[in-house]
Amino acid sequence: MIDRAFCIKMAQYNAWQNRQIYRTLDGLDTKDLTRDRGAFFGSILGTLNHLLWGDQMWMARLDGGAAPPGGIAGSPALHPTLSAWNAARFPLDGRIRLWAKSLRNLDLQGDLTWHSGATGRTVTRPRGLCVVHMFNHQTHHRGQVHAMMTAAGIAGAVSDLVFMPEDAGWR
Repeated sequence: MIDRAFCIKMAQYNAWQNRQIYRTLDGLDTKDLTRDRGAFFGSILGTLNHLLWGDQMWMARLDGGAAPPGGIAGSPALHPTLSAWNAARFPLDGRIRLWAKSLRNLDLQGDLTWHSGATGRTVTRPRGLCVVHMFNHQTHHRGQVHAMMTAAGIAGAVSDLVFMPEDAGWR
């Protein structure tokens, strides 16, 4: 389904997008970032926090590292400010990049089993599908953030994968 090169490219894209979002939103009032904009996780910051939480959860499943505190319901409140979010986001993006670079194609085969708090049961799915889901989840929620930014009159940065600079996400 996927290979190491796909994971590296998507980890690069993830880091590039998160840096652009931070640069665009840096300096915006916390009140504007936490204003309920009708999205599933409420606000821009709430959605970014949920995405961070989700990435931490998936990485814990994939690399065996620490899982984030709490559950989905509390994820929008993970960090109270954009600076706190960024302080957690930057090392997580590094963790994702290192994980992707350390993969062998064989590591993407077989099944992954975990307890899902969302469903309340143990789930087993193909590992490659779980990795695709993690990267798709990132893109989905960043799209929601982009839509909220646009509605708030904040110009978003380029988000097209095909226009990502070759060295983006590695600096």
